[in-house]
This record gives sequence, structure tokens and C-alpha cells, in this order.
Amino acid sequence: MKKLQHLFDSNLKWANQRKQEDPEFFSQLSQQQAPEYLWIGCSDSRVPANQIVNLPPGEVFVHRNIANVVVHTDLNCLSVIQYSVDILKVKHIIVCGHYGCGGIKAAMERDDHGLIDNWLRHIKDVGRFNADQLKGLNDKERMDRLCELNVIEQVSNVCNSSIVQKAWNNGANLTVHGWIYGINNGIIKDLETSISSVEELKKRNHNSHALPEN
Repeated sequence: MKKLQHLFDSNLKWANQRKQEDPEFFSQLSQQQAPEYLWIGCSDSRVPANQIVNLPPGEVFVHRNIANVVVHTDLNCLSVIQYSVDILKVKHIIVCGHYGCGGIKAAMERDDHGLIDNWLRHIKDVGRFNADQLKGLNDKERMDRLCELNVIEQVSNVCNSSIVQKAWNNGANLTVHGWIYGINNGIIKDLETSISSVEELKKRNHNSHALPEN
């Protein structure tokens, strides 16, 4: 049986290094969890939430799935959102996609990918809803734009969830953001879709025909 000993060794090295830098790090970390941010991102191993915003453990509550999709039938994602909003009282929910996303690429293809095609259907719908914005683009431009449009759609889905709607109606200080990350340069781009209230959401829905473009 293989035990992946090299990972245990790396863990021990990391833990010891942390304690050398701050002897109280783990004792303080174990006492409470009070992040201000919920990160909804892609499962892609190249997009680690804490590292790319340079925040230590304990600062970001994280949910990840293929292509950072928020579906109203996904009890896993909804449970994370509810816990972060109702219990942790996060102030920001960040939906962060990334360019070069394999899930987006697969959704653009006609090939059979098996079970995941049921999940990718949500992304195909985003492409269908925004066909006019994708028309006339070359393959790379179309994929990049669909990565952005997917984030924008998921921001809308988060905002329209009963959890966030209830929080806003109760006066919660909560903003939902849409970002996208460039794997090729390590830079995050704000898609200018931040929403902080039901009123802002209604305005966004009213102007949804004019989604931000590059």
C-alpha cells in the first residue's frame, strides 16, 4: 500500500516552518473561524484561492467545483453559501473563474465527455443565452468571453438565491463580486459585477442586455 509519504513529509515541514515564524499560529487558528470572504471558484489545481490573493489560512471560506458553477439544485454549494452568510457572516462572496478553464472548453465542444456533460449543460446554457456576444469571435476570444460570461451568470445565481435575498432583506452588509483569474500571468480581473442589495440586483437584471465586455 502506498501512503504518499512525501506529502506527509511536506506537511510536517510546512507545519514546523509555520510554528517557527509564529509560535501561536495554530493555537490561534484553532480557536475560531471568522473569514470575511466566501470564495466560489473552479476546482482547477492551478487556481488556489488563498494563494492568489495572498491571504493565510482562516481568511477565506472556500467552495470549488468544475467551472465555478452555482446551481439552485446543488445542495452542497447552497449549504456552503448559507453557512458562510448565516453563521460566519461573511461580507463578500467572490465568484472567481479563470481563463483557459477546462470545463468551459469542454462545454464548447461537441464531444461526449460522460457524466460531466450534465454539469456542463449549465455552461452551454450561458453560451446560448449570450450567443450574440460570442458571434464573430475566434476560438480563443470566444472561450475567454464565455469564461467571463459564466462568472457573470453565476454572480446572478448567487444573488438570486433565497439565502442572499433573505440576508439583504434583513439588512446584511453583503456584496457579491465577479472576478476572473489569468493563469498565464497570475492577475485577477474585476468583471465589474459587484452587487450589494436587492435594488442593485433589480437594476442589473433590468440592464442585463448590456453585460460588460472587454
